[in-house]
Amino acid sequence: MPSGQRDTAVSIPLTPTRSDLYWRRIFNKYDKDNDGRISYVELKNIIESREYDHDLPDNVVDKIMSLADSDNSGYLDFQEFVAMMHNPDLKAVFGHFVARYIHSIIPNRGPVDTTDGTYEEEYSCWPPAICMIFISLVEIIFFVYDAVHGNTQANGPIAQIFIYNPHKRQEAWRFLTYMLVHVGVVHLLVNLLVQLFLGVPLEMVHRWWRVVLVYLAGVAAGSLATSLTDPKVYLAGASGGVYALIAAHIATIIMNWSEMEFAIIQLLVFLLLAAVDIGTAVYDRYWRHVAQNIGYVAHLAGAIAGLLVGIGVLRNLEKRKWERRLWWAAILLYFTLMIAGVLANIFWTERFVI
Repeated sequence: MPSGQRDTAVSIPLTPTRSDLYWRRIFNKYDKDNDGRISYVELKNIIESREYDHDLPDNVVDKIMSLADSDNSGYLDFQEFVAMMHNPDLKAVFGHFVARYIHSIIPNRGPVDTTDGTYEEEYSCWPPAICMIFISLVEIIFFVYDAVHGNTQANGPIAQIFIYNPHKRQEAWRFLTYMLVHVGVVHLLVNLLVQLFLGVPLEMVHRWWRVVLVYLAGVAAGSLATSLTDPKVYLAGASGGVYALIAAHIATIIMNWSEMEFAIIQLLVFLLLAAVDIGTAVYDRYWRHVAQNIGYVAHLAGAIAGLLVGIGVLRNLEKRKWERRLWWAAILLYFTLMIAGVLANIFWTERFVI
């Protein structure tokens, strides 16, 4: 084989976010016979992962091998394997199937100090991030239904069923379903934009069910906290869930600090966003005495729940000892607060005499 071809294959540089040690560990994992080469069968085992359920036909695997095996030996040596992971032609053939699966095993690897930026490489369009889109569509449909009946201020037939109504606290579903009700077009649009902007990226990395748990945890925490602090307040809107998503981004930044590029900038942005909104609402209410309907308690409670549940359920790409301790602390604190909130809502009856 001409040396120029070999040089071309080997000279494809590793990205700054990957170390030789990291790729060697992945390579060795799938070099089952430890002969320093990955065979066709071993390559097929990499691609046919549980995540993709054997959905790549053999001819696609053949194409991948033919492009990656630069010396036509029938095997991939380590340099060919690394080059394969960065070959733009291969990405055009099978998208990021191999790369996404390789990255999916990151949580199981040992500590590696040179993995900055791996979080950004976890973004995936498959499975599609449609959960937050679906929730947003439901909110839109319910709002339009009420609008058709001449009600856009959370007083239509749908809103009457789902809004958190302090006079109907025994209807427990309202502690969650108030998220589907909005007061006016602006209220709806703001929540939709923020939850899509924040929720879809989270789904692309952490998958829909984790994001739903965070979102609903924020919604439930928002209504429980509001019912205790403002027992006469009606509650509508997805702000508790939205703030849970904001805090979930903070949680994933904390847990994946070493694996993220520009982590400090992202953390400061989300903290500033939450602090400005909640701070403004508190200032208007207690210092300026401005009449406003913003449920800042729901925002704050949703953010706390999002942070705690986010630490508990979102993916942690590299687990360290202190992160495990933080995980247990977050889980215990969340359940303690939620149980206390539920029990207070059930048994603190004199608080809710309206």
